[in-house]
Amino acid sequence: MANKPPYALSSEAVLKQEQTSLTGLTKEAAQTRLNENGPNELVQAEKKGMLARFLDQFKDFMIIVLLVAALIAGFLLSEWADAGIILAVVLLNAVFGVFQESKAEEAIDALKEMSTPNAHVRRGDQVLTIPSSQLVLGDIVLLEAGDVVPADLRLVESANLKIEESALTGESVPVDKTTAPLDADDVGIGDRTNMAFMNSNITYGRGVGVVIATGMQTEVGRIAGMINSAEETNTPLQENLKSLGKTLTVMILVIAVIVFAVGIWRQAASLPEMFLTAVSLAVAAIPEGLPAIVTIILALGTQKMAKRHALVRKLPAVETLGSTDIIASDKTGTLTQNKMTVEKVYYDGQLNDASAGIHGGNPLMTIMNFANDTQVQDDGKLLGDPTETALVAYGKTQNYDVAKALTDEPRIAEVPFDSERKLMTTVHRRADGKLLVATKGAPDELLKRVTDLATGENTAPLSDSERDAILKANKDMATQALRVLGMAYKVIDTLPEKVDSDTVENHMIFAGLVGMIDPERPEAEAAVAEAKAAGIRPMMITGDHRDTAEAIAVRLGIIDQGDDDAVITGAELDQQSDDEFAKNVAKYSVYARVAPEHKVRIVNAWQKKGKVVAMTGDGVNDAPALKAADIGIGMGITGTEVSKGASDMVLADDNFATIVVAVEEGRKVFSNIQKAIQYLLSANLGEVLTLFMMTMLGWDLLAPVHILWINLVTDTFPAIALGVEPTEPGIMKQKPRGRKSNFFSGGVGPAVIWQGILEGLLTLGVYWIAITYPVHSGSAAIHADALTMAYATLGLIQLFHAFNVKSIHQSLFTVGAFRNKAFNWAILASFVLLAVTILVPGFNGLFHVTSLDWHQWITVLGAGVAMIVIVEIVKVFERARRKQRA
Repeated sequence: MANKPPYALSSEAVLKQEQTSLTGLTKEAAQTRLNENGPNELVQAEKKGMLARFLDQFKDFMIIVLLVAALIAGFLLSEWADAGIILAVVLLNAVFGVFQESKAEEAIDALKEMSTPNAHVRRGDQVLTIPSSQLVLGDIVLLEAGDVVPADLRLVESANLKIEESALTGESVPVDKTTAPLDADDVGIGDRTNMAFMNSNITYGRGVGVVIATGMQTEVGRIAGMINSAEETNTPLQENLKSLGKTLTVMILVIAVIVFAVGIWRQAASLPEMFLTAVSLAVAAIPEGLPAIVTIILALGTQKMAKRHALVRKLPAVETLGSTDIIASDKTGTLTQNKMTVEKVYYDGQLNDASAGIHGGNPLMTIMNFANDTQVQDDGKLLGDPTETALVAYGKTQNYDVAKALTDEPRIAEVPFDSERKLMTTVHRRADGKLLVATKGAPDELLKRVTDLATGENTAPLSDSERDAILKANKDMATQALRVLGMAYKVIDTLPEKVDSDTVENHMIFAGLVGMIDPERPEAEAAVAEAKAAGIRPMMITGDHRDTAEAIAVRLGIIDQGDDDAVITGAELDQQSDDEFAKNVAKYSVYARVAPEHKVRIVNAWQKKGKVVAMTGDGVNDAPALKAADIGIGMGITGTEVSKGASDMVLADDNFATIVVAVEEGRKVFSNIQKAIQYLLSANLGEVLTLFMMTMLGWDLLAPVHILWINLVTDTFPAIALGVEPTEPGIMKQKPRGRKSNFFSGGVGPAVIWQGILEGLLTLGVYWIAITYPVHSGSAAIHADALTMAYATLGLIQLFHAFNVKSIHQSLFTVGAFRNKAFNWAILASFVLLAVTILVPGFNGLFHVTSLDWHQWITVLGAGVAMIVIVEIVKVFERARRKQRA
């Protein structure tokens, strides 16, 4: 017995096991247990201090490289402005990182806030109200409608008790609670009908329970522990930036060493000068603006997404959405409305859509509204059990005035619902003095008490064939995962002395059946179809029953009709080892009756296959999986604060379709980051190649100030502006790029190389023209002009090239050269800043440049135009080759 869970034990056995009784613990015993086990509170993992978080931001490899670059730029090159900019970028990233991390603990804080502040307990045979934090094992807790359950309880008394557990289990309908022990030892949370769990809500009836778990030992506590222990996964963006930083640094350092060695060997400059040139090359080649540019592009993406109701809490989540392979969505409140709705009505022998209404004088509408405890508030809001409020709400859509009807025929007696007979009856006094008995409940139980059938305004004895037709209609609706209730009535002359099931629930007249379901959101089906078209696999994960989950999944298009193998329950999942599940995970698209640990296991299984997983959800039970997923998506309206705190993104409108919009934005953001990287790296490669070849050929070298200024003015503004390029057509028809892709995927890598080489060759070509066909005489003047032209060309050619990278494969004239206003202004600003150093008197000496005549400017501009022409020609051949492969 000791090894059995509380739900498998009798009430007496549980009381004995917890060493308590229905009169409750003594105050002394309660205090002793409080001292031994601690308060009934959730514990949060140890938080890092603000300084520790700030220092953690500097552990990133790219950030370390930038810090070294800043020190070199300042102390060796005396370029303090450049050093200041690099440091500002690093500090901005660090501050932003700390701010984002400070949000991460909100999940546990929200769980604490959800906990009910007080509890009604029986101690020493006296009822006391105490803070819920002082509850201990063995306490006897009293529950009634409106209460929040303060700890995990084994129920020992239940009077029509219903508890809403959707935040914990995902099941939208309140659960009828009993006290009888359950036979099995491995019953799922949603099926433990004799248990009440911490933070769930009492919607109906009353009960008494004995505390069997407090604090971190409760089911909610287990979730809190899973959130604490969940490992943060690096987003694809973070992994790509880390890999890119390491690769670039190694390559740049090798090239700088080669340039330095060759320069000394060829005596191109003195040792100190050559060292400074090599260092300036290294500083220039490192895209120090990249982290800031990526941050800005992501931040601009979040602003656009916010306008479309997707609120991003963690910046990398914007890009991660674009690489999503799997969207694992909670059913209740995410794909469905979390609102029971009448969908089918059966009366007069016909099954009809609810929208058709109820006609012909059938009393079905009256019965469903009379045998009902829903309260209608002054503002029209309905309070009560979701199933009952659905019936009243349906009446309102059919212009049935329930308030007037109850005034005309007031309730004078009732037989409350209980889970054994599965019926509820009310008695009403009619205007003629007779009494109307209205009964609703489980169709099979109701039919046992029915003798007649209503057809329109007439009644007749119920035949066997008619009974079979009713049962068939019930089965048909149940197969569609509808929750079916039967309605019956009779008219009596006087009220029995004792009003109970035996005296009033007999010789009833069958009125009809009502089929209800928590329906799918209207826009969800189209969103699922669009996700599939984008190569994303949508999946449903829910605590609801298998049949209900499968029916909704079919209606949404997640699975096909009859595809039973795609559905698995939590109990079936438990029977598979991690290795077995890893092999079979691709088979399943619908998971029913699952617990929180199942959701995390599902996410992990897909991640092990290299898939990028997005998890949506709104309940407490979703929080661990939201945190474990590559991107957790919370719901802003119906979502608990716990799920929002654990998520990377929150949907302000709770609309599943918004996720697809966010995926499109995420794909656009990644594409634009690729464009910025292609632009930056090809430009930097052009600079490196130019300096390297100048060293090898023994030509005069561009000064450190040239390289650093070009890097500063021509890199930053255009790269940021590329981050707000409009979405390219067909982006949602492409397959997800997944976790294995990187910034160089899709042809970006080769483009960076050949376009960088082209930039270098064009710059070197202009230098060669300048010294071969000089405008001035004298070696010093000729080489000064050549260096000035090379400097202008290298800067200008990068601005021209910015137009090329608007699309990797499409023609500049297809995507539109001037559609992006921010880009147009960025190019203009960069051009002015570059031209000022040559054209404005006083800057010539500072930047070691000469004034150029119009012949020399034509040569420089010609090289810039050639950059666009050559790239456009190459793109034509690339598109032709891609078309042949397709």
